[in-house]
Amino acid sequence: MSSPEQHTDVAIIGAGPVGLFAIFECGMLRMKCHVIDALDVIGGQCAALYPEKPIYDIPGYPSIDAADLIERLNEQTAPFSPVYHLGQQVVSLSRAEGDRWLVETSAGTRINAKAVIVAAGVGAFGPNRPPLDGLEQYEGKSVHYLVRRRLDYAGKRVVIAGGGDSAVDWANSLAEVAAKIMVVHRRAKFRAAPESVARLEQLTKEGKVEMVVPYQLAGLEGTDGTLTGVRVATLDGDEKVLDADVLLPFFGLAMNLGPIADWGLNLERHHIKIEQSTCATSLPGIFAIGDIATYPGKLKLILSGFAEAAAAAYSAFPLVHPGEVLHFEYSTTKGVPGAAE
Repeated sequence: MSSPEQHTDVAIIGAGPVGLFAIFECGMLRMKCHVIDALDVIGGQCAALYPEKPIYDIPGYPSIDAADLIERLNEQTAPFSPVYHLGQQVVSLSRAEGDRWLVETSAGTRINAKAVIVAAGVGAFGPNRPPLDGLEQYEGKSVHYLVRRRLDYAGKRVVIAGGGDSAVDWANSLAEVAAKIMVVHRRAKFRAAPESVARLEQLTKEGKVEMVVPYQLAGLEGTDGTLTGVRVATLDGDEKVLDADVLLPFFGLAMNLGPIADWGLNLERHHIKIEQSTCATSLPGIFAIGDIATYPGKLKLILSGFAEAAAAAYSAFPLVHPGEVLHFEYSTTKGVPGAAE
């Protein structure tokens, strides 16, 4: 037996930072929101993958941990009383009567909305795992793909593999608490923010980080899931062993759009193509924002997603309040109203 439909103005798919800010922007325009996320907590990757990772490019915050950013956004949405449906994956998106949309979840929840904003990040995500023999016995014990608490690594010998932002940022951060940090990368150039790379280079000069370049992971040593060493090798086959307690491989996330791929949206390389100025997709009344959205010149930054959230909310307004003229006002002029009517 189907659950009764719950009616709302906007259904937001994804409760990451960009989805949370979309709640605020919709609320400022008197639009109620229901929010669905497959995780059982709000925050998306910020909550699930790196809650203690410092973020440096949020305006007004020289540095803010991911978990703190989510808490601030949660406070910002509170006046608008969003309804959350957590631990549920959207399995179906279909047309409803009166140009509305029906969103159905894995838990049987049915949400009837005038507009839908897809803020699903990279879709369902999981780590890219290094191809190492016997890796499974170490995963969750000595090999981890995310850092939940920095203090878990206090006094430990940590090998970090990778050359992107996660590898560089965590090397910089964990150098403050770990006994030793070793960074394994196949080349001397890193694909990370220049300021972060400069900081890593300074920590290397100070002897707080050891650069293991140009090497790549070759094997693990230890027993019963307890790591004692990480074997690394050059492209020429020269090997050495790094004494280690922990391996953190940061090789990015494997994306899986899941049911989104079957919704009839215009896709490009596992992303949803949108009109940049409105964030509109190829389906009327459906908008996409954040990492899942793409357009020429797209920057995959949280702050870009915030701007897209505002654009999507303003684009959705005529669907929620047809015939009503929207007079643009700055928040400093009108303030933050109470819960959306």
